[in-house]
Amino acid sequence: MQTPDLFDTAGDRHRLGPGAVVLRGFALPFVDELLSALAGIEAAAPFRHMVTPGGFTMSVALTNCGVLGWTTDRRGYRYSATDPDSGQPWPAMPAAFARLASEAALAAGFAGFEPDACLVNRYQPGVRLSLHQDKDERDYDAPIVSVSLGMPATFLFGGLARTDPTAKVPLAHGDVVVWGGADRLRYHGVAPLKDTPHPLLGSRRINLTFRKAG
Repeated sequence: MQTPDLFDTAGDRHRLGPGAVVLRGFALPFVDELLSALAGIEAAAPFRHMVTPGGFTMSVALTNCGVLGWTTDRRGYRYSATDPDSGQPWPAMPAAFARLASEAALAAGFAGFEPDACLVNRYQPGVRLSLHQDKDERDYDAPIVSVSLGMPATFLFGGLARTDPTAKVPLAHGDVVVWGGADRLRYHGVAPLKDTPHPLLGSRRINLTFRKAG
């Protein structure tokens, strides 16, 4: 496994592992469409702070779009076709979301990615996301595609065990991280955000995480 501070870099591609790459600025051409569509998603399924099975209220606010949405409560982590707050289906995934996810996956070497779930996280200054694996999906063959919008963040990318060394990867507005294959189950998280307001989103960071969940 690579040491935490050694990367293969070529232009706007920043390789973190055999199946993991940062695509610098890849989402920038999509930003106007993404933010317009996000407003509709938030109106239909507002951001909320969910509770983990252990009773911890997540500091990251979240919502979903797509056929399935990721949820958590005292009963566990899972995907659901309906928003537990409203009982209604999650908002449909906007075409721009799906197109960006598919094109980013292809650029990272994963052809044919068709996500059925998009977890939308909202970070504010001081908020962090603990190291975890994305393992609630049924099929690990599909990659994870993660899009950063707004304030910069430090992405933490570890190994297949929680105790493995963790790389600190700076992410800016428009960057996309894709990981799959041998890297699909690597631990990852986000360091506490500094208050560095962005011209479009102010003191917020929006993260779109695309998955093939069903």
